[in-house]
Amino acid sequence: MNSRIVDAHRLMVSGKLKCTDLSEMCLQRIRDTIKLNCYITVNEQNALEAAKQCDNRYKNGKSLGVLDGIPVAIKDNFSTANIRTTCASRMLENYVPTFSATVVDKLCEQNGAIMLGKTNMDEFAMGVSNIDSFFGPCKNPWSPSFRFKVVRKDGHPYEVKSTGEEQKKKDKNEDDWLISGGSSGGSAVAVASGSCFAALGSDTGGSTRNPSSHVGVVGFKPSYGLLSRYGLIPLTHSMDTPSIIAKSVEDISVVFHSIRGHDLRDSTSLREEIKVPTKECRLENIKIGIPQEYESNAMADEIKLAWNQIADLLANKGAKVNQVSLPHTQYSSSCYMVINCTEVASNLACYDGIEYGYRAEAVPDDSFEDLITRSRHQGFGNLVKSRILSGNFFLLQENYERFFLKALKIRRLVCEDFDFVFKGEDRVDFLLTPVTLHPAYRISEWNNRNAIDDSEDEDFCTQPSNLAGLPAITLPCKITKDGRPIGLQLIGPKYSDYFLLSLANILEKLVEFPSLVYNGSENKLS
Repeated sequence: MNSRIVDAHRLMVSGKLKCTDLSEMCLQRIRDTIKLNCYITVNEQNALEAAKQCDNRYKNGKSLGVLDGIPVAIKDNFSTANIRTTCASRMLENYVPTFSATVVDKLCEQNGAIMLGKTNMDEFAMGVSNIDSFFGPCKNPWSPSFRFKVVRKDGHPYEVKSTGEEQKKKDKNEDDWLISGGSSGGSAVAVASGSCFAALGSDTGGSTRNPSSHVGVVGFKPSYGLLSRYGLIPLTHSMDTPSIIAKSVEDISVVFHSIRGHDLRDSTSLREEIKVPTKECRLENIKIGIPQEYESNAMADEIKLAWNQIADLLANKGAKVNQVSLPHTQYSSSCYMVINCTEVASNLACYDGIEYGYRAEAVPDDSFEDLITRSRHQGFGNLVKSRILSGNFFLLQENYERFFLKALKIRRLVCEDFDFVFKGEDRVDFLLTPVTLHPAYRISEWNNRNAIDDSEDEDFCTQPSNLAGLPAITLPCKITKDGRPIGLQLIGPKYSDYFLLSLANILEKLVEFPSLVYNGSENKLS
């Protein structure tokens, strides 16, 4: 068992730890690490009040379960009743919903978790860096200038190899931090920095797995339909997936089991129950595929090396590891972007400044159309506007068949590729792939890139599983020579979520990835 959540629950049941004390420690960590900018709204007063109610339940033997009193964070595109929900956009800067998303309600109201706040993100969940936020960038705690240290499982410091005087100068530069990845960067950083035990994110093309890989935590995207999308402000209806971030697979499993299930308010919610393993997962019974098309020329050498090393590790421990082919992967990024942009153009059309969203100041002789245009121009950031324009272009009558319908056909082919490797004659049980093509960039490196939207590169290994609705999990596996975490991804057949978590738990124990520990105050929360 490697569950911080279960350990904290046991302490609260025994009376050795109070929910209020635990919440106060987490809130103090938020204050200590405010420069990371991982929260947009901190829910301090409500959190402490909820923690007091939790203490009373434990005192009276009426605990709501293992999540009761556990501090969590929520990505700021999930609706939260009477708490601001901004999507990190000026367009929704002052929006306060009257209801909560189903997964938030299950996590906090039904299971008693303490919501500490709403986390930073790329605007409307579009982006892979978490610098595209109206509230400023979310920064990676693995940046050398922040007050964290890396500790091995045996408690000894993890020594990062020196890379010369030039690297040392960069490490001291507080203005040259590492990006956190996105779009769920705030949720990943909140977990990595120790201000919460778990966080909700959303994953449309890799938005949970990407930042989890960059900050050295576990990120899980369940099968499409297992977690309700009701109350998740949509980016794309056909791919958006509520997801979970935590420091261990066990913690992911605890949260997943507590919040999954059919929701009548979500038409895409699965009605049937999924299989739960009755036997212990054993590597000698597992076949793992290595998709040859995922080895991109743009992939960093250290990621290729980590991928090969973990494949060898699994093979040496008894798993059957074979190369497989997913031939339509080369088209999936373009397919994903067309579908993404078209659904964005449709879903964001309601933000007109008249009935909904930010409204620009009226100007004399303004027409109705002028006011809407100026409100949308001022309310949306550049990346969001570029995707809206692209989506409307793809949906023009003369382009509809050429782009949108063709993308739907390619999506079907991508799904069939996965069906073949998981169900064909030489089937495998799971796939092992990289998450990103490069470790977390320094902000100076990122800003020097030419493309406005680098999602096509950064989502290369992650978006195919969204197109197919498959479960996928990223685990931190290696650290680069200059001290940046690298995650690898396991992908399973649709609805194999519990089996995937079982395999991920085995791999996590084999890897024994070091911990990131805060080294800046007397607060002992790790």
